[in-house]
Amino acid sequence: MTLGLPASAVAAPQAQCANPSGTYGGAVPWGQRLIDPARLWPLTRGDGQLVAVLGTGVDGQNGQFAPGQLEGGAGTERSDCDGRGTIAAGIVGAQPDPSTTFAGVAPGAHLLPIRSTSGGDADPGALADAIDTAVDRHASVVLIAVPAVSDSPALSGAVSRARAAGAVVVSAASASQQGARSYPTATSGVLAVGSVNAAGEPVQTEAGDHVGVAAPGADLVSTSAGAGGAVAHRWPVTDPGLAAAYVAGVAALVRAYHPDLTGDQVVTRLTLTAHRPPSGGHDPRLGWGVLDAYAAVSSTLPADVAGPGAALPVPPAPAVVPATAPAPHPPDVVAGVIALAGVALAAAAGVTVAAVRRARRRGWRPARFTP
Repeated sequence: MTLGLPASAVAAPQAQCANPSGTYGGAVPWGQRLIDPARLWPLTRGDGQLVAVLGTGVDGQNGQFAPGQLEGGAGTERSDCDGRGTIAAGIVGAQPDPSTTFAGVAPGAHLLPIRSTSGGDADPGALADAIDTAVDRHASVVLIAVPAVSDSPALSGAVSRARAAGAVVVSAASASQQGARSYPTATSGVLAVGSVNAAGEPVQTEAGDHVGVAAPGADLVSTSAGAGGAVAHRWPVTDPGLAAAYVAGVAALVRAYHPDLTGDQVVTRLTLTAHRPPSGGHDPRLGWGVLDAYAAVSSTLPADVAGPGAALPVPPAPAVVPATAPAPHPPDVVAGVIALAGVALAAAAGVTVAAVRRARRRGWRPARFTP
């Protein structure tokens, strides 16, 4: 994670724990503009959804989290020295606030902060325990903000249990070595998320056919640990876990708006509605394309895709027609109709002119019938 600290930092950096850059007051962050969650809030704010944030904990003292929004109880962690968990949680669900232009994707969702690592990469066993805790607490979305560098039977088993319980499991493609994969990012059924910058270019190292979608992951703004009750932020932040946080937030919006969908069907909807890569097919770093939150929530998908039994991997995208858009006529049919109408009009005009001329020659008297 790379962090830029402006001169207006609200507190001097401490030796050990994260501190805010300040209260962000600039233009709406580019990642937030791209996802544009406010456009969806009249439809859904993620109410009724519980998003588990698996990482370094979440600092519940940041003033941009609503009272009671962070769940407590067994297995939760409401402190965060490292800072990455608080940043990810803010992208998912930070509340709109008049002091800042930054806001989370799904401010109606509740957050379940679970510590799976204190810093660095997660241990597969600890991550498996954290996923099981999320499932036990009935999380509808499980965000792996800090994945592991290796797999284990315990971790893959925890993912299977989460999917069987109906949860959407979202994990960042964060491996830093060429050819390496992170876990459970590369586990079957997990929505693996790549990262893009403001130009739409992939910025993460991890690549492969397991990557499902991409989302903003560079030069971002979000909530900071160490705020001490204030509304405070870190920026600019670049981390693959933040791209996964955007996807988890949109998954919460989709689940709230389409409550009958299974977790796997939500994953299918997110991938089918993404903006396709330039190739039109799957890209090893962009997956099936960059997340399109509005299309994911509002589009009407074919019944065989949205209905029971939707499976992964996702095929190339079919035509996705918004519910309000009229179905266009095929171009060849339209052209044919226009051409035939033109011929008919021309013929009718010719008949009319000939009839008028004949009538004039007869002094406008009707012609006698001649057998």
